[in-house]
Amino acid sequence: MGLQFLFATGIENSNPTIDHGKQRVDELEKCGHYKHWQKDFDLVQELGIRFLRYGPPLHTTFVGPGKYDWSFADVTFQDLLRRDIAPMVDLCHFGVPDWLGNFQNPDFPVLFAQYAKAFAQRFPWVQLYTPINEMYVCATFSGLYGWWNEQLSSDQGFVTALKHIVKANVLAMQAILEVRPDAIFVQSESSEYYHAKNPAAIKPAEEMNAKRFLSLDLNYGQRVNSEMYEYLLDNGMSRDEYHFFMHNKLKHHCIMGNDYYKTNEHRVDANGSTRASGEIFGYHAITHQYYDRYHLPVMHTETNLWQGPNGDEAVNWLHKEWANVLRVRNDGVPVVGFTWYSLTDQVDWDSALRENNGRLNPVGLYDLDRNIRPVGAAYKQLISDWNQVLPTQSMCLQVPIVMPSEHNCGWAQKQREDRSEKLAAPTCCAVPPLGNENAACA
Repeated sequence: MGLQFLFATGIENSNPTIDHGKQRVDELEKCGHYKHWQKDFDLVQELGIRFLRYGPPLHTTFVGPGKYDWSFADVTFQDLLRRDIAPMVDLCHFGVPDWLGNFQNPDFPVLFAQYAKAFAQRFPWVQLYTPINEMYVCATFSGLYGWWNEQLSSDQGFVTALKHIVKANVLAMQAILEVRPDAIFVQSESSEYYHAKNPAAIKPAEEMNAKRFLSLDLNYGQRVNSEMYEYLLDNGMSRDEYHFFMHNKLKHHCIMGNDYYKTNEHRVDANGSTRASGEIFGYHAITHQYYDRYHLPVMHTETNLWQGPNGDEAVNWLHKEWANVLRVRNDGVPVVGFTWYSLTDQVDWDSALRENNGRLNPVGLYDLDRNIRPVGAAYKQLISDWNQVLPTQSMCLQVPIVMPSEHNCGWAQKQREDRSEKLAAPTCCAVPPLGNENAACA
């Protein structure tokens, strides 16, 4: 295969619990994917997309320690393989099975890593993974805001959820690499910024701007600043737990996925309360902050906007975000992909899934009747226009992707063997070539 930019979409598979565990919010059910999954994959191909953020529902697939129900995953992933669509497999999206409880459970990291390994063994042709989606958001909404799962509202609840979630992500990466040594991990993480409303709000805003990096700092083995170190230890993280993250670095297998929505920027009051500020800095400025910290290839892994009364609001946002991606790239940051999230409209995200109202959120490339929206047509055209242009312009836009149909090719097998021997090898921002110019199997 030739070189290509990773244009993607996603199928929303959030499944947190609310009402103190009494209700499960299953977006795959609400958006009709269980019924229309074949049609949804048709739509992905209709758009000219070859990369899909997608994963099986954890709460119905992981049925007990060492016990898995692969019935839905088997039929859907076999169909993705047949279509040669490369999934970026989202193994945990905001919720865990009832038997695991919630993210305060210290057994979660090891058990989740076992699940990740079992998945990789069952689907060895899968290369791209997001083990745990938006770790910072998941810990914040579950342990600090009191919205989901454990519904705690404390710093200790947040730190406990965070350390378990990130440790689970790290252990899952290690487990997957045992099966697929050339696996690539795309961290889909919310990129945030907190603006001080007045001078009295500068300190709480600075604290929040340090806290927003905690999930990726721990995941990548990046030392936190002294204030955040004290914060972690004061709220339930031990020195040994912190050292675990510093000593288990898998950064060289990762692409940093940055999610950006209008709600990702916040205005902070002197008392530490926040509200959405709308877009002020934008994706370009905030992504530079994250890249300057981690120096990893970047993918814009989520964005969307409601289609409003004029019908062009989402289209205009798509072009604005794409312009930001090009600006970041032209500044020398190795940007390897872009995602409109999600394929179809969503349900109840206007309340951050806190309420089970059944309210339609018109943010998809298609509506829930699977009719294309204006932003879907615009994205299809954008992909067609840019797909063959971007890869020729920078060697930083090359990723060692093995498409599903190439899994058994000799060169792909050799790549896995080479990676198995060099798991600890360092990397630089100019990542190795995407696939192989002579990708046909012998």
